Amino acid sequence: MIPLSDENPTERAPLVSWAILVLCVVAFFWQVSLGQEGAARAIYGLGFIPAVVLEGAQLPPGVQLVPPWLTPFTSQFLHGGLLHLIGNLLFLWVFADNVEDALGHVRFVLFYLLCGAAAALGHGLLAPGSEVPMIGASGAISGVLGAYLLLHPAARVTFLIPLGLILYPARLPAAFVLLFWFVLQLLQALFTPPDQPGVAFLAHVTGFVAGMFLLLVFRPRGRSPFG
Repeated sequence: MIPLSDENPTERAPLVSWAILVLCVVAFFWQVSLGQEGAARAIYGLGFIPAVVLEGAQLPPGVQLVPPWLTPFTSQFLHGGLLHLIGNLLFLWVFADNVEDALGHVRFVLFYLLCGAAAALGHGLLAPGSEVPMIGASGAISGVLGAYLLLHPAARVTFLIPLGLILYPARLPAAFVLLFWFVLQLLQALFTPPDQPGVAFLAHVTGFVAGMFLLLVFRPRGRSPFG
């Protein structure tokens, strides 16, 4: 599914969401500017590698760009290709503004980063010896989707359904769209080994659940987290 928009206005500008989007785009073009070898070094140096973070494995000298404990956060701003970037940013654009509106700018920063870190660690704990770097904003954005589900389950979402070469537009309640997405990620996680290269479906599942939990933690006092 390709999200396009939601019928859910906000009371304040989503400044943090826009900043995250810009940072992801800037980081991507920085990766491209490094060339193939330099980009690979950046991915290994800033990406989340379970074996390095959880088991103390060492990268070659000069590759580790930040302390390993920071990589669950730095990895959230790197992407493996243009389609990877665009897909994540579409979900961020459609759903993050309402979650930021509900939490406030400062709370949303913490919420977003912790969702991404929880997604990375959830993925890594099932394959702690994996040396495959995990990058991308999808774990954090999955947390945004989990929070959105609790906040606005009845909001109407417009998206495109790819069937073959044709994209069919549809408009459905957020609860239907997001639960369908979550079940799809869960099924794919069950049949995809976590230590294999490719999409980290388990990170999506972990991030989604973390987002629902963290919404309860970060919601302003006196405001219900449920739509």
